[in-house]
Amino acid sequence: MSRIGRKPIPVPTGVKVAVKDRDVTVEGPKGKLSLTVRPEVAVAYDDQTKAITVAPKAEAGDGDQRLLRSLHGLTRSLVNNMVMGVTKGFEKKLKIEGIGYQARMDKKKVVLTVGYANPVELPVPDGVTVTLPDPTSITVAGIDKQKVGQFAAEIRASRKPEPYKGKGVRYENEVVRRKEGKSFAGSGS
Repeated sequence: MSRIGRKPIPVPTGVKVAVKDRDVTVEGPKGKLSLTVRPEVAVAYDDQTKAITVAPKAEAGDGDQRLLRSLHGLTRSLVNNMVMGVTKGFEKKLKIEGIGYQARMDKKKVVLTVGYANPVELPVPDGVTVTLPDPTSITVAGIDKQKVGQFAAEIRASRKPEPYKGKGVRYENEVVRRKEGKSFAGSGS
């Protein structure tokens, strides 16, 4: 059994959980999320203890044991992220470094001016909100951890931070390893 998968998921008050066949639906103050789990894993919700448990359905042969353990832990993590998303939500912050580099909102698009001839336009997916506290800061927030992380990664991929001057889009607390540029040694004659 997976160590992570064995832990029960506590459900805070104000969160409704519905488990029907292979579909798990979690509804909370911030929104509603649903997930269809793999057939190898069973999810159960106990109303008395207010906890969700994830268990492997059947012990498989030696070849499938590794897959079963990984699916067990993965399913538990996905359901836990759903519970956390509908209660607290998820957020990623990005910083833009470089002279003239900036971001702005245009309806449902983030427009990045990051050193290319044309600005980079990225449409904001449903369920994700983007705020710009200032032109060089971007905050991506939402209840679905996968969507928030994916969109933040797409923004970062538009211009990754380069190692010589550090220009580009980076996560707020990301450390970019800097390289030393070319050094010209004086040739003594």
